Amino acid sequence: MTELALPRPATAWGRRRAAALAVLALVTALTAFASLLTGAMAIGPATVWAVLVDGAGDLGQRAAILDLRLPRTLLGLLVGAALGMGGATLQGLFRNPLADPTLVGVSGGAAFAAVSAIVLGDALLATAPWLAPWSRWFIAFAAFLGAVAAALCVLGLGRGVATTMLLAGIGVNALAMAGIGLLVYAANDRQLRDITFWNLGSVGGASWPAVAVVAPLVLAAAAVILSCARGLDALTLGDRAAAHLGVPVERLGLVVVGGVALAVGAAVSLSGIIGFVGLVVPHLVRLCAGPDHRTLIPGSALLGATLMVAADCLARTIVAPAELPVGLVTALIGTPFFLWLIRRRGSAA
Repeated sequence: MTELALPRPATAWGRRRAAALAVLALVTALTAFASLLTGAMAIGPATVWAVLVDGAGDLGQRAAILDLRLPRTLLGLLVGAALGMGGATLQGLFRNPLADPTLVGVSGGAAFAAVSAIVLGDALLATAPWLAPWSRWFIAFAAFLGAVAAALCVLGLGRGVATTMLLAGIGVNALAMAGIGLLVYAANDRQLRDITFWNLGSVGGASWPAVAVVAPLVLAAAAVILSCARGLDALTLGDRAAAHLGVPVERLGLVVVGGVALAVGAAVSLSGIIGFVGLVVPHLVRLCAGPDHRTLIPGSALLGATLMVAADCLARTIVAPAELPVGLVTALIGTPFFLWLIRRRGSAA
């Protein structure tokens, strides 16, 4: 007689989850430290460690590490974490392995608002000169408002129904792209260069005020999203089965999309559009640590942060002393994986 397979003990599964997250956290920390070593000025690991711990080193080394590299690394970690956990969460909500934050209109809304600020910013500053001291934050603030507005439209149209929100997100993205096309048509040469650079993505403009603005928003959104992990696990059985298990499906959809919009909107408002992180990272974590969202969401945040910082290091070194937009690097990494994923799923079908 064949023996029935016993369920894995909860303690063993908990240890596996903890080990996977610990390894990812270590890799993230090592990648972040490598980012502090990367730059035009050659600074050794011992010096970087001394500057971080004791404030040692000369004035130039402290300025390079503490004022330039450290905020850039922290912003890269926050942006990558937001995109990674956003992709993992939306793939669970929509039960679609190709879902990422662009599907709910957040990136499209942010891009439309940022392009509007670039094209119309000069005229606005001319009519309201009191805004001049805030001009460096104008595009980022507009992008964040655009992301939030797009998410509110999706939430209002979808009313918590995953399929309807997905369709609403596609519609909002299409409308945003049409608006961007009109603005690009009206832009001058300088504005076209600014639009192109913003759409390619970069964390080169990182600063301590930028980190201070983004960090609380991303962390608050992460806490909201993690609180939905069990509900997302139940959704893998289908909406009806999840409802029978006591999961408020519509409210869960609203909370999840709202949390993702907050995190991703804050991230892309300062980095620009960075693709494929939210698509690639959840699949890699799922392959290594399984589909449990209690592991998948924090694991995707850690791996997304790692991938983002590693891509930024490559962007700073491939064509040094110039810099590539980090969005190009993530696209070069993500596109082959995307094509492999399509081929793999086609073969399985």
